[in-house]
Amino acid sequence: MKKLFLSLAFLLPAMGMMAQTQVKTAEGILEGKDLSGIKVFKGVPFAAPPVGNLRWKAPQPVQKWEGVREAKEFGANPMQEPIFGDMNFGTKNNSEDCLYLNIWTPAKTMKEHLPVLIYFNGGGLMAGSGSEPRYAGDAMARKGIISITANYREGIFGFFAHPQLSKETSYKGSGNYGFMDQVAAIQWVKNNIEAFGGDPDRITIVGESAGSMSVSALMASPLCQGLFAQAMGSSGSVMGFKKIATQKEAEEKGVQLAQKIAEKIGKKTGKKVKKNVGLKNLNELRALPAEELMMLAGVRAVPVYNIDGYFMKEQPVDVFAKGEQTKVPLLIGGNNLEMNSGAVLMGKKPTVENLKAGAKATFGEENIDELFRLYGINSDKDVLEQPGVNLASDIFLDYSTWKWGNMHKLTGGQPVYRYRYCHPRPAMAIKGKVAALAGGVVDAKEDAAPAPQDKGAVHSADIEYAMGTLPTNRVFNWQPEDYMISEIFSQYYVNFVKTGNPNGLGLPEWPSTNGKSVAPVLQIDVNTEVKADAQMEKRYEFIDQLFWKEK
Repeated sequence: MKKLFLSLAFLLPAMGMMAQTQVKTAEGILEGKDLSGIKVFKGVPFAAPPVGNLRWKAPQPVQKWEGVREAKEFGANPMQEPIFGDMNFGTKNNSEDCLYLNIWTPAKTMKEHLPVLIYFNGGGLMAGSGSEPRYAGDAMARKGIISITANYREGIFGFFAHPQLSKETSYKGSGNYGFMDQVAAIQWVKNNIEAFGGDPDRITIVGESAGSMSVSALMASPLCQGLFAQAMGSSGSVMGFKKIATQKEAEEKGVQLAQKIAEKIGKKTGKKVKKNVGLKNLNELRALPAEELMMLAGVRAVPVYNIDGYFMKEQPVDVFAKGEQTKVPLLIGGNNLEMNSGAVLMGKKPTVENLKAGAKATFGEENIDELFRLYGINSDKDVLEQPGVNLASDIFLDYSTWKWGNMHKLTGGQPVYRYRYCHPRPAMAIKGKVAALAGGVVDAKEDAAPAPQDKGAVHSADIEYAMGTLPTNRVFNWQPEDYMISEIFSQYYVNFVKTGNPNGLGLPEWPSTNGKSVAPVLQIDVNTEVKADAQMEKRYEFIDQLFWKEK
């Protein structure tokens, strides 16, 4: 009898732990794991695998399962080539079967009704994954919110429009499958998050770079009304210098890509390929193995997304202008070294005239002198300094971020908070690692010296600070000041997720931009403070008149 009591004494706590890490969703029971008080559920399916006949179709519901499904390892990353050297993944597997999300929850009883954060990764809509450690949600969860990462289809799998695909749909459009995956992920969370201790009415979506572009697109989509309560974006939106492609334009690009793939196949097989054969052989493209299709497509630039008549019914800029976007509190920002002027110079010497020549591709001939005056680019010295950096960064994505926030401020009826992240990462800790620099990625050889420290915060450098995940990145020699800044930045994030207002005890007061002609912008650095940059607003307003006054 004594042995029986001893056995029960050991068994009951184990049974309790097992019960705490099991959650019943609409599709079945999930078994996660405990991470020192944080419960983690990885590889949770939120849509059916988009393979076979479901390639290039809207995400379909998850099939129910019997028994207990383990959710202890990341699902596969989306199909992608190794484009960005700063990406590190929690799994080595890439697959077309990639529609999985990951949940970190601090809930004890699963009845707490906690606020929820869903993160969409960056990567130009052609790379990246929710398994990347820099997006991990355990630090956020320990501050009292449920943190989630969600995959979506990328490259040709997520963004491929074609006349034949359009004929298959009731709305006679195609493309934007990656965006639709994001909608499906939010909807799954809204339907199931109570089982994990979350509040379905307090969901915040956030993303960086392509993920930020995605959040802006989600706000403009009619499919997202009522799905989330707040939104955050870091570095980019879909409202930049160009209008989004029409369905016809996207289909034409798709036909060209299909033709290119068909010609590559023809060279391999020795068969002659007739003009427009890509249009006739779409079923053959659908039947190609994912790895082969990806390599044949060779997507190395942001893929075409479009006004498909379903996810996007009109230009997002028009949706926001009419005040028809999802009206929620918005927190947006970017970094002070998003891009260097070399991207505009295109290999030429750093002179004012060469910079003007490069800028004319974006702004045209007529207003270039006035534009450079507003940027303060007066001498060749300015080209490589902050004035030239500001121009390159605005062309890259800073202006698009401002446009998103400014339009929402004018028509959204909700507070808009803007920040500018300014703290450069420290020097690299070790040799032979990959350094992500503004304007691209540099691979350091094993015997090479570490790259020089950046002068400012380059594109994507803010992620680990905002998410509290500095220890996951071993490339940089983090200092106490980095952890201090991360604590401040991540606490603003957490406060906003909890209340729709980033302010809180122990933090510099951060006013919204609403009702102010010169927007107050939180400058996040060793000394975090609010500044109002009238000159920045003037140049954005000037650019806005150039591009949207007649459109």
